[in-house]
Amino acid sequence: MSDTIDTITNKPPTPGRPLTGLTVLLVEDSRVASEAVRLLCLRSGARIRRADCLRSAHRHLRTYRPGVVIVDMGLPDGSGAELIAEIRGMRSALPVVLGTSGDTTLRAEALAAGADGFLEKPVESLAVFQEAILAALPPELRPPGLRVLCDTVIIPDPIALRDDLQHLAEVLKAGRDGAQIPYAAHFLASIARSAHDAALDQAARRLGRTGGPSQADIRAVSGLLEARIAAGGAL
Repeated sequence: MSDTIDTITNKPPTPGRPLTGLTVLLVEDSRVASEAVRLLCLRSGARIRRADCLRSAHRHLRTYRPGVVIVDMGLPDGSGAELIAEIRGMRSALPVVLGTSGDTTLRAEALAAGADGFLEKPVESLAVFQEAILAALPPELRPPGLRVLCDTVIIPDPIALRDDLQHLAEVLKAGRDGAQIPYAAHFLASIARSAHDAALDQAARRLGRTGGPSQADIRAVSGLLEARIAAGGAL
């Protein structure tokens, strides 16, 4: 790993912006989930870098040492648990590592791999986001004094949602042989939770059927995605 440090700026954290001075590396393939975390970091005083896959995350970690790494458990080129374990195995000072997923059964996997905590998707509450990171930080990096908990909730960006739907439609079109179906089901479930979209959640369940979806299921999900993309991601 490079000696370049991207963890702390010269500004101390404050009760209003308790993550000032920290850089968050978000390893997340969903644009809508990434946009929510970007806004949460902005409100908290933190800087953010994003990697959308394991390969990109490795490039970041060879160059920078972020203060916090948030890892989605389901990535297009592998498991988030693998990356968490790799980070925990690094010889240099380790950052705070949090796993994240809409599937709460993956909490145990994230913690077993070495994560300090787990963020359940959708990650949209400012108070929950800040508390998850602050609870794992060493005391010297936490803001002094009392902190007012803010109940601000971040609303997903429709443009980011449309981008996610377009990405998923391309994955399904290219992977009708079934190799990418488990990833597609996980990805669709994640963005459905972020958008609080019951129809997309039902579509994710169809893709995630035990034994795999039928061709009729895949056609139905693809049709729904096309309709949503045409509508700009709106319900």
